[in-house]
Amino acid sequence: MSSPESGSYDATEAAPHGKPRAIEWPLWEVFIRGQHGLSHRHVGSLHAADAQSAIKNARDVYTRRNEGVSIWVVEASAIAASRPEEKGPLYDPSNDKVYRHPTFFDIPDDVGAM
Repeated sequence: MSSPESGSYDATEAAPHGKPRAIEWPLWEVFIRGQHGLSHRHVGSLHAADAQSAIKNARDVYTRRNEGVSIWVVEASAIAASRPEEKGPLYDPSNDKVYRHPTFFDIPDDVGAM
């Protein structure tokens, strides 16, 4: 028998009382690369049975006006993220490295906007 954590579901599984169990598909995060962009941007989430279904559903939901050229879907359970309350210990070490900040460098006027 599969579990919601495994990401695979059997539509014939039944609840202990013998009635069919409501199946909840895994949550997928959707990223779209626009026609004039170079990077993918998170646009939302949706539930789907598998990756191919998630891509098709994302196309229908998030690119209705042909604004995308590429779709990425990632199962939400596969994403590792930092927690907001850990912001200090996570980012504080970079404050000691001033050479990483753009104010450390002088840019000649003839370079123009960067």
